[in-house]
Amino acid sequence: MPSFSAPPVTGVLTTGVTQQTSVPPSLAPGTGSGSTITFPEEREDPRVVGMPMEASAGGLWGFIKGVAGNPMVKSVLDKTKHSVETMITTLDPGMAPYIRSGGELDIVVTSVKEVKVAAIRDAFQEVFGMATVTGEAGQSNIAPQPVGYAAGLKGAQERIDSLRRTGVIHEKQPAVSVENFIAELLPDKWFDIGCLIVEDPIHGIHLETFTQATPVPLEYVQQEEMLEE
Repeated sequence: MPSFSAPPVTGVLTTGVTQQTSVPPSLAPGTGSGSTITFPEEREDPRVVGMPMEASAGGLWGFIKGVAGNPMVKSVLDKTKHSVETMITTLDPGMAPYIRSGGELDIVVTSVKEVKVAAIRDAFQEVFGMATVTGEAGQSNIAPQPVGYAAGLKGAQERIDSLRRTGVIHEKQPAVSVENFIAELLPDKWFDIGCLIVEDPIHGIHLETFTQATPVPLEYVQQEEMLEE
């Protein structure tokens, strides 16, 4: 009986990986030697080479993270967010405190009067973007109508101290206090002025300032003096 053996087959790639494979006896009867078959090396898809490992491994989530980190896309999203907020606050101005509340800033105002709380809330949210600003009724031991800069400064500080002393706010709680007073800057010329104190014990901040003076008619001051008598 004639014997047959499979000749070696060589791939067209010079960088092939040579693997030794034995041909079953049924294919090569009468021979005990194996045949050498060369398989071509698998090449990487050029469309995949160079892609970040995180994106390829993360699939859709990796793609979303990559897009969200793009500065241009972030700028577009910020502008869209601002436009939506502007539209909402234009249609309903009362929504502004809710939209801009949150973030890392938590401020307590030593008054429950909305005119003071709202003004301070608007100021902080305008500067920092987002801030939670609430009001608590602070007490002072000065006259109901303070007169002079010293009285205004003392009243503003006492309102903060009273809230800390009674445990209404924490010792490290950032607080803002406003105390309005009147002062005679010129003979028979009275003005309403506000003393503003910003206190942040955590960062060692203690600021004191005064608002612009608003003229007060003399007759109102005289009426107040008569009531106190």
